Amino acid sequence: MADSGRTLPVTNGMRVSEPLELHEIQGYFEPMSLFDKYVSATFRRGSLTIIDHKGVIKHFGKATPGFPDVTVRFADSRVPRDIALAPDVGAGEAYMDGRLVVEQGDILDLISLIRLNNPWEQGGNMGNPNIWRDALRKAKGRVDRINWARKSKRNVAHHYDLSDRLYDLFLDADRQYSCAYFTDPHNSLEQAQADKKAHIAAKLALKPGQRVLDIGCGWGGMAMYLNRVADVDVLGITLSEEQLKVARARAETAGVSDRVKFELIDYRDVTGHFDRIVSVGMFEHVGPRHYEAFFRKCRDLLTDDGVMLLHTIGRMGTPGVTDAWTAKYIFPGGYSPSLSEIVAASETTRLIHSDVETLRLHYGLTLRQWYKRVVDKRAEIEALYDAKFYRMWQFYLAGSTVAFEGGSLCNYQIQYSRRRDTLPITRDYMAVEEERLRGLG
Repeated sequence: MADSGRTLPVTNGMRVSEPLELHEIQGYFEPMSLFDKYVSATFRRGSLTIIDHKGVIKHFGKATPGFPDVTVRFADSRVPRDIALAPDVGAGEAYMDGRLVVEQGDILDLISLIRLNNPWEQGGNMGNPNIWRDALRKAKGRVDRINWARKSKRNVAHHYDLSDRLYDLFLDADRQYSCAYFTDPHNSLEQAQADKKAHIAAKLALKPGQRVLDIGCGWGGMAMYLNRVADVDVLGITLSEEQLKVARARAETAGVSDRVKFELIDYRDVTGHFDRIVSVGMFEHVGPRHYEAFFRKCRDLLTDDGVMLLHTIGRMGTPGVTDAWTAKYIFPGGYSPSLSEIVAASETTRLIHSDVETLRLHYGLTLRQWYKRVVDKRAEIEALYDAKFYRMWQFYLAGSTVAFEGGSLCNYQIQYSRRRDTLPITRDYMAVEEERLRGLG
């Protein structure tokens, strides 16, 4: 097949106009050449060694204190092409398929090396600056984030209706699948998750007998905790059938199912009024198009002196787009909002932003512990699913860790109230109550 009407550049600077065969045309755009340019521009500190499918060894960067030294091997010639053309998907898929093999270090070291060379604070961008592809990706991202009710349930099931055993292998005993709170970076995961619950409960300013709505209740840990430490009644709602089964069983076993109830229901369909609303790790699945509706619904559900605590993954800086690999394999429809997006949506409902906290480092510490547990339990995870699933889950946690340690992601905790005089005039009450709750264990 020939392209007889075009001239193409050649390596010696000459131009040709005669017909060229397809394989000749492709030769002008050698994938490894594109990849080498991408890697050379990315890795300046730390050492990366690449062994291609023919055994050719190339070195990039230079050994630097505090930066990993990583060696990877490409099992076929498609790997550099896939990464060069679509870095945000190509590397992840190649690793999942076993075509990109990390021979020195591990996948967390590789991704960390990339981000250490491109920290967010210094304007780092791990993507390939292709304006047309970025425009298409953003357009697709906006479509994917339209989470109407039926699609929301399907998206939730994609991630949360996996085997219970999988989550038991890397989460704490209470199955807190969200950012922990480290009063000391060296604390255990169990201690940090317990401190997270106390931190949130203190901000809710709970009183005995109050009615609490937990939007996105997971496996029920937060709802049961609030009932235990504050003597409140809790309704937890979820769109995950597997989480619902576990949460109800836990409440029954604990003998609190009369006061801690769980329902399979979309937040848009909840009725009644609640003194307090808590939502941890659910807002990421709402979608920007529905933010205002979410906050309007929450305001309608709150009593006149109601208080709400929203805990969500967020994005420092301006709004962005969920990376394509995560959207495809891990959280379809998921999106981490910027603070401006949250505030712009909630302020239209006349909810008062009574307190805002940015957790900058806590999720990175949390993910490091999850990642280690997953690596330690590799054989069990592969027995549950297969080696490809294990590598997918490992890549997901590695990428997430780096995104929080050096990328744009963080966590926001935003407290809302309907009335300005509902809560104490200073924040001291939070620290006092948090200390009391920690003492309860």
